[in-house]
This record gives sequence, structure tokens and C-alpha cells, in this order.
Amino acid sequence: MKELVFVGLGLNDEYGITLKGLEELKTADTIFMETYTSRMPDFNLQHLEELCNKKIQFITRQTLEEENGKQILQASRIGKTVFLVPGDPFIATTHVTLRIDAQKNGVPTRIVHGISIMSAIVSLSGLHNYKFGKTVTVPFPETLAQTPYNVIAQNKKLGLHTLCLLDLREPENRYLTINQAIKTLQNVEQQKQQNIVTQDTIALGVARAGNSQPILKADFVKNLVDFDFGMPPYSLIFPGDLHFMEVEALIAFASAPVEFKRLFK
Repeated sequence: MKELVFVGLGLNDEYGITLKGLEELKTADTIFMETYTSRMPDFNLQHLEELCNKKIQFITRQTLEEENGKQILQASRIGKTVFLVPGDPFIATTHVTLRIDAQKNGVPTRIVHGISIMSAIVSLSGLHNYKFGKTVTVPFPETLAQTPYNVIAQNKKLGLHTLCLLDLREPENRYLTINQAIKTLQNVEQQKQQNIVTQDTIALGVARAGNSQPILKADFVKNLVDFDFGMPPYSLIFPGDLHFMEVEALIAFASAPVEFKRLFK
């Protein structure tokens, strides 16, 4: 039976896949996986292959974007094809074009969701989910992009939190760090001077969400810029208006300084 099933892998290792996702792998004719949209620090391909008793083929960004997923679409026209994606298939990145092309070619599609950075951030930090505004990606500094700064500014005006996903180039093993992201935003602050990312702005850095020992640190930017978050992957949050329970959570879970208690509204 021809079909294309998008399966989320979760955030850290092969244990993040759901039982339903694992069952999809066991009954698949062909399995593809991409690793360029997010880093899974403890992922073990051999172990996952042993769990599902199938071979898994890696797909590059070029295959998906420049060749329009031709290899995956060809396989899905013949039999059941599973496409493994870090996190949740359509959250941290979008493979909507591939899904649309499959449907246009008469190939049914389904989704098996996985743990995403969006839900993990809320769970880890204690920040309220309904108070997050638009999410933005902070690119490497050479792009000179001002969009992340502008999004943070827009969200702050509405009292909303901003989740910043940090750029990565998996083939180069290059990951934008929290420290670099802050410095990039500070450079834009120097140009625009809107008091959005100043020394006294509060922020929360998160490293290795989904790991059994993630790193969370909330503090003022002047202190976070030199904080050692260890290995990737990374995320950065700029809170908007804080509820007193959110402040308590940041102090309890993210080692925020007690001075944060004067910040809630």
C-alpha cells in the first residue's frame, strides 16, 4: 500500500519516538530520515534500526529542497514510506511542500507527532504557553538580519514571550550558540536603540532540551552573555510580562536571581 507517513523523533535520542511511531517503522517498506533541521545529541541510528528491524536512509537538505524530495516521493508511490524528522514533523521546520506534492500525486499522507521544542520549552521553564507570541530564528551573525530583533520588539509590546530558535548548519557541524545569538541581537540594539535587548533585559537560555539533564539559565543579558551552556542544541527565550508564578518557576527551575521577583505584573 502506497503512503507517506511523517514521524516525529522527539528531541534528544531514539527513545523520543512514540510507540505508535515505532510501530510505523516496523511496517514500513522504506524509511528515510533527515538530520539537518535539528541536532539530536544522543541519537543512535544502529539502535533504532535494531528496534524496528529496518534500514534507515539519511536524506540531505539538497535532496529535499533542490530535488523536491524526489527520492522520497518515488518510494511512496511504490509502498509504505516513513520520513523521520527530529522533534515534531511540522513544528521546528516545515516539510509541507513534500506533503502537498505527495497528495497531488495521489499518495495518502499521515502524521505521527513527536515531542517538539515548543512544548518542551514550556514544560521546562514554567512559562505559560498562552503567553508566547511569534517564534523567530536567529541566524548566524554574517547575515546581518534585523528580523529577530523586530519580532522580539513586537512581542514585548504585547507583553508576550519570544522563543528564539538558533541557526544551525549540520553538515558543517556549526551551531549558533546562545552567547553568539545574544551578541548578535545586542549589535542590532546598538543600531536601533529601542531598549529591546539591553544589558538589563531578562532572558532564558536552554541547552539540550529533551535530555535527562538539560541546562536552563535565566538571568539578565549582561550575565547570560558569558554563561557556559555546554553542547548544543540551544534555544533562547525573551520573556514578556511575567506572572508571579512564572517568576517563581524561573527561580526554581532556571536559577534566576531573586531580583526577578520585582519584575512580575
